[in-house]
Amino acid sequence: MRRLLGKHGYLPRSVVFRFRHFYGASWPGWSKKRAVTQRRASRRFDGFVEGGHWAAGAWFRGRSCTTVSSFVDTNILIYAEDRDALAKHEVARELVIQLWEKREGVVSVQVLQELYVNVTRKLKKPVTSAKALEIIREYLTWTVVDNTGALLTSAIVLQQRTRLSFWDSLIVQAAIDGGCDRLYSEDLNPGQRFGEVVVINPFA
Repeated sequence: MRRLLGKHGYLPRSVVFRFRHFYGASWPGWSKKRAVTQRRASRRFDGFVEGGHWAAGAWFRGRSCTTVSSFVDTNILIYAEDRDALAKHEVARELVIQLWEKREGVVSVQVLQELYVNVTRKLKKPVTSAKALEIIREYLTWTVVDNTGALLTSAIVLQQRTRLSFWDSLIVQAAIDGGCDRLYSEDLNPGQRFGEVVVINPFA
């Protein structure tokens, strides 16, 4: 069973995912048509970047060969939206900012579904459904991993080999299938490795 996110409980995870690929050096979601992501992210994380703005052009450059893909679990994204989380809010929002600037962020629809439910129902000050939808659409500009049949069966095998819950196994397997080197999560053991993926607790 997933541990509680502080005072915020998790609802059961869904297993419906969506996938979006990179095409060469270009990330479809990072087009000028999605500039609203840059603008609203800057507003949503007020004061993240010194001077209150993003580095010009950072959103539209291709990923470099040194990019380290990083999967982000739901709890990190929730903390980034929850100002009542205080210190964890600051840490989470700085991490999200860095991933956005470096274009290294990877999530799954499983993560985004949990994010939507928690920010609209579980926070002390829930956001509106419309605002939550806007947030979700922006995270869809990251790489988003689909829950295919292959991912599902691989996650079950992973669960059988480890002490992970089924839902955590889906998260880990999504990070593996997404080609990630890091998995940022508060729910898993920091330093634990699953193939090439290492778990990092940004609050530790």
